[in-house]
Amino acid sequence: MTLKHTIALALTLIAFFGYSQNMQEGFTYLETGKYKQAETYFKSVLEAHPNNKTAKLCYGRAVGLNGNATQAVSIFSDLLNTYPNDFEIQLNYAESLLWNKNYTEARQYYKTLVLQNNTSFPALLGYANTLSNLKSYDKALEYVTKALAVSPGNANALTSKKYIQLGYANQYMQNQDYDKALSLLQNNLTFFKDDKDTLLNIANIYLITNALDKAKTTYQNIAVTDSITSLNGLALVSHLKGKDKTALQLSTKAFSSVETLTDTIIINQTKERYIQALIWNKKYKTAEKLIDTLLVTHPNENWVLSLQATLNIYKSNFKESIANYNAILKHDSLSFDGNLGKANAQKAAGLFDDAYASADKTLRIFKNQKDALQFLKTLNQQFTPFIETKGAYTFDNGDNEAVALQTQISYPLSTKFKLLGYYNFRNTTNAVTNTEATSHDAGFGAAYQLLPNITLKGTLGVTRAQANTNNYTQLLTDISFKIKPYKLQVLDLGYKRELQNFNAELLDREIVQNHFYANYNLSTNFNLGWFTQYYFTAQNDNNNRHLLFTSLYYNILSKPGLKAGVNYQYITFKNQVPTLYFSPEQFNATEVFAELIKDEVSTKPKAWFYQLTAATGLQYIEGNSSQSTYRFQGKLGYKFSERSLANIYGTHSNIASATAAGFRFTEIGIRFKWFLLDGPRFRK
Repeated sequence: MTLKHTIALALTLIAFFGYSQNMQEGFTYLETGKYKQAETYFKSVLEAHPNNKTAKLCYGRAVGLNGNATQAVSIFSDLLNTYPNDFEIQLNYAESLLWNKNYTEARQYYKTLVLQNNTSFPALLGYANTLSNLKSYDKALEYVTKALAVSPGNANALTSKKYIQLGYANQYMQNQDYDKALSLLQNNLTFFKDDKDTLLNIANIYLITNALDKAKTTYQNIAVTDSITSLNGLALVSHLKGKDKTALQLSTKAFSSVETLTDTIIINQTKERYIQALIWNKKYKTAEKLIDTLLVTHPNENWVLSLQATLNIYKSNFKESIANYNAILKHDSLSFDGNLGKANAQKAAGLFDDAYASADKTLRIFKNQKDALQFLKTLNQQFTPFIETKGAYTFDNGDNEAVALQTQISYPLSTKFKLLGYYNFRNTTNAVTNTEATSHDAGFGAAYQLLPNITLKGTLGVTRAQANTNNYTQLLTDISFKIKPYKLQVLDLGYKRELQNFNAELLDREIVQNHFYANYNLSTNFNLGWFTQYYFTAQNDNNNRHLLFTSLYYNILSKPGLKAGVNYQYITFKNQVPTLYFSPEQFNATEVFAELIKDEVSTKPKAWFYQLTAATGLQYIEGNSSQSTYRFQGKLGYKFSERSLANIYGTHSNIASATAAGFRFTEIGIRFKWFLLDGPRFRK
């Protein structure tokens, strides 16, 4: 943190006042901060009296405080050559080194002065400020305390102590020692009550540590000295709590006062927060108009480009967002927003290697920065090897029961390539028909990102089935392309070969299914979504099936996720074999549904996640009358750590599409997921 070193050497000036009353006008200029006038005044005095020590010393101060630190150092060096033992000149020379940002030399010089006179207030305070600029905050705090012992309650010393402790606290924050940082900041408030700089730093720590209620209280305290900054902070807290409407209300209130403000920094911060709140609430057109206006009045300013980049990310314009961040980095290659923002945009665009490079660069510039570390942790988990196991028990009103175990493993070798493997066991019985069958599936495969928007995935395996009258082995495969043709769209195209294994009788008949399928999902920037799935299935029993499923839904809430919509399903089989499996010539089903979800990915460790879906509707089988349907699905899980989680789940439905009219089906199970390493193998 850069401190303003403008120590008024009052003792020096008082000593000069006694015999230099004719220069009172110049002293007044220095005391009141009119350094340009002071420089001109003392220059004219020196033209008439070139050897006047007082005038030359004051001229040096005026020159340095007016921004020409190098010349000031030269002036005081000349004075030292003439008066080598003059302590006041030595103090001024030391201070000029600070103006010139020559902190290493200043430290050595001040150290000599303090040894020479350990009760000199200017020497002690100058030494403390020098150490602070060198980030030696512990020693700086020691010497500013000594300065305050010499001059208790001195305003300049207290101000220096405040900034030293702000810098020291920031150092602890970077090392994630938040308790020590808070202790230093709270100490500032003992002598500068309601200090805005200190409260903002306290609030920032609470934001970083997710202590959002404490952050809210801190921002409310800031309202004592700055109501607009308080509202801007409270809007951010509301956003982090998932209350984006409240965030917009607060930022709108602050924005309405912009015309009455005079501080340019606060004006821009308020405009920035208001536009962010508009983006959070998906009011993109209004935000875009304001950003366009700012681009005219503040062309190429990084904070405006950052807003444009954020808007483009929210609208899924990732290429445009990357271009915005590149423009920021062109102006300032060390920009935190530019580097980490670019990493986020690259990740969203599927440019994972580039995202890693940008995140690593951010952390080289900003050591241990919490947001950058969190981004890297999230990105790492996407490429960390994991194993997932599910155990399930199912039963239906046709007296079928089944126990199943599924295990899959994913092992990324790079951001583009990962190995896949799976093993499935299923045992199904029917006590009424006295049938039983067991199947073991095992396979391996891989996934490769061909392009940022195209990924090829394939698995190859075998199934070994043992049933009442038939034992056999069959080939299994699943090959698919995941394509993102345009923004907010995902298309899956694939082929899958599997066995009908719902019950023991079907496994015994060795019915092979060859599925050709397509899934298409369309999202929008106005909360509406549309998912469509089509399957054509050719079976080795000379039957085939067409299945169409489509869902139109609306996202009501984002945290937790709440959506509702309408589903429609259509099925037709070439041949009807109702004694073997559900195979209508025509089946239609329509349902309305609602889903509440807190997803496991965004859930923090030592916290719960869940999902609850409820649906009801009507189904039509052949030309028969409509039948009512219902469907309930639930999941409740706990994230033990960054590397492990578990959940229980259940499904109950009477929709006939799985087997036959009047059908009721229930499944309950447990799932466990464990990340095998603490990060990607290729990042070790």
